[in-house]
Amino acid sequence: MLKVIESFAGIGSQSQALENLGIDFDIVATLEWEIGAIFAYDILHNGPQDLSPYRFHNRESLIEKLREYSLSNDGKEPITDRALSSMSVQHLKAVLCAIERNNNLVDITKVHGEQLPDADVLTYSFPCQDLSISGHWHHNSGGIDRDANNRSTLLWEVERLLKEYVEVEKDLPSFLLMENVSNILSSKHIGNFREWQNFLEGLGYVNQVYTLDARNFNVPQSRVRTYMISVLAHDSMNAKAITQYFEDNNLEEVKVDFSSLRPMSDYLRLDYSNPVYRNEAIQSTPIFTPSRQKIYEQNPILAIGSRAKSGIWARTVTTKQDRNPNSGIVAYGDEKLTDVNHNYRNLTARECFLLMGFDEDKYDRMMESNFKVRSNRNMLNQAKLIQLAGNSIVVQVLEQIFAQISEIKDKYLTESSKVTFVTTHEIQVSAT
Repeated sequence: MLKVIESFAGIGSQSQALENLGIDFDIVATLEWEIGAIFAYDILHNGPQDLSPYRFHNRESLIEKLREYSLSNDGKEPITDRALSSMSVQHLKAVLCAIERNNNLVDITKVHGEQLPDADVLTYSFPCQDLSISGHWHHNSGGIDRDANNRSTLLWEVERLLKEYVEVEKDLPSFLLMENVSNILSSKHIGNFREWQNFLEGLGYVNQVYTLDARNFNVPQSRVRTYMISVLAHDSMNAKAITQYFEDNNLEEVKVDFSSLRPMSDYLRLDYSNPVYRNEAIQSTPIFTPSRQKIYEQNPILAIGSRAKSGIWARTVTTKQDRNPNSGIVAYGDEKLTDVNHNYRNLTARECFLLMGFDEDKYDRMMESNFKVRSNRNMLNQAKLIQLAGNSIVVQVLEQIFAQISEIKDKYLTESSKVTFVTTHEIQVSAT
């Protein structure tokens, strides 16, 4: 059994990867404060909610309960009391149910090490806004500097938690898994990143950094991200063996011929005779304006009409599609779905989820539970769904990382492996 804490959990790409691998695992806690992500995670991984246990709650009691958490509507700022109080009773119940079903401790800044359950793995895909190249254009240039006072400095909350583990003599997680934009390794941020690595090494972790392109894992999306697996070694001999494992099984050496990637037709939903796909396509068709003329002319065309192009891939799925540049567009050709734009549409939220590695059945399940919070708005609107997908991690890449974690755990971190390393070391010493 692999016990996992997903911090900055988002929609649970780590959980999805573990499920796909068939590994025996348990998500013992999550940490996520953005309401849309909390709800989406719950439905994707646990199915429809049963709100009957909350039938004795009224609006006031639900609001009072949710005030105990530091929640956010946008993942950037705490929700105001006014916004919380404006939610319907069903909305409030759904959020509370999602928190409790996933043992969501919500805000990492409010959590202490002793509150976290024992776990083998702690994942931390902390916010990238202040590290990404695009963040520069929004004057988010502080990166992970301790004193930057931005979302990306939440990395140092993980440091605080690990220090608290040590202070209360709590067993550290055997594995830590980081994911973020590759700009974390740039000259601007590398000093702070090395400080983080040095801290982990001081605790006894062996760090392996990978910068991986989703295309090398048979996903037609050009998405490059940096990952770091940190393994808590028993001793120096164990650390050497783990280091050797990574040298022998370097995921950066996994390369595929991009021309033979899984086809875009597996990800695009171009059958507009299907009313669901047709409606989603219309929702993703923006009014054609001069600025969108540039989007039409300057972004890769992934399909024309009902036929996906071959030998092509999407650009990085980001938190918005109606922008330039974007992930790619679908040209309408002879198809005319709406009068506002006969030329193209953007990727739908469904297509973005598929390109991030989530199953269509799970997406449908999420949409079936996507109730209306107002007469004209669902719990998860299309913009929110695309944002959630853009903030996620490609599941197929995580599958290979978790396969390594599982193998290392079995080979090098069991009680029997400790005995093996001690015995081997004694033999080497006596031989000298």
